[in-house]
Parts: sequence; structure tokens; C-alpha cells
Amino acid sequence: MWQRIQTLYLLIAAALTAVLFFSDAAQVIGAGGEVQPIRYTEKLPYLVLLSVGAAGLLIALFGFKNRMFQLRIAAAAMVVLLGLQGWIAWDYFTADSAIVFRYNAVFPLIAAIFTMLAVRGIYADELMVRSASRLRSAKHK
Repeated sequence: MWQRIQTLYLLIAAALTAVLFFSDAAQVIGAGGEVQPIRYTEKLPYLVLLSVGAAGLLIALFGFKNRMFQLRIAAAAMVVLLGLQGWIAWDYFTADSAIVFRYNAVFPLIAAIFTMLAVRGIYADELMVRSASRLRSAKHK
């Protein structure tokens, strides 16, 4: 399991999403200069999408026994992470100037890219296993 590159990609994506549970999404700068943080877990859409994406990545990470299941779950997690990134982008472009978003606002996009790389690796493994299986069955006929 750990020797496959797609497992490393899924682990990196899961780590990036786990970091978001404990970090701030943005900061609101008040009139007196005071800074009030907005956490990802405070906004319900962020929390739901982040939880579903992280759960999907963890299920895909440990679902290595069944490659097609792992592929589907990872692809679904990638779509959820892209949805989260879209929501963050919407909030970024519609926010007023007092809200400053942090650098970790692009973590869902980076995690989705790593998940896409993992999906490609899982699919390549599945094609290789099917090819070897086909060769083995043709040899015994």
C-alpha cells in the first residue's frame, strides 16, 4: 500500500484538508485595527464540504484493496474539494475589503490536484492488473 505513489498523493491531500480544520480561513480587520479570525469550522458550508472531502480522502487512502472503489471515492472527494474551492472563491470575490483571506484558501485546490494525480495512478494500476490478467488467461488456453 505505502509503496504506491498514489497513496502518497492521497496522504498529502488528506493532510492538506486536515490542516484546514485547525486554521483560519480569513481575518476581519476592524475599524480600530483589531483582527478577528474566521475559521473554516465556523461556516457551515465550509465545514460540511471539508468534512465530506476529508472523509472521502481517508476512505480512499485505506480502501486500497479494491482499486475501483478507491478510484470512485477519490474522484468524488476531488469533486467535493473543487466545490469547496469554488465556495471559497465565491466568498473571496464577494467579500468586502475588511476581510483578508489567508494563504491556505488554495489548499483545497492543491489537494484536488494531488487527488487527481492519485486517481490517474490508481487507474494506471488497474489497467496494468487487467492487462496482466488478460495475458495470464490467454497463456493458459
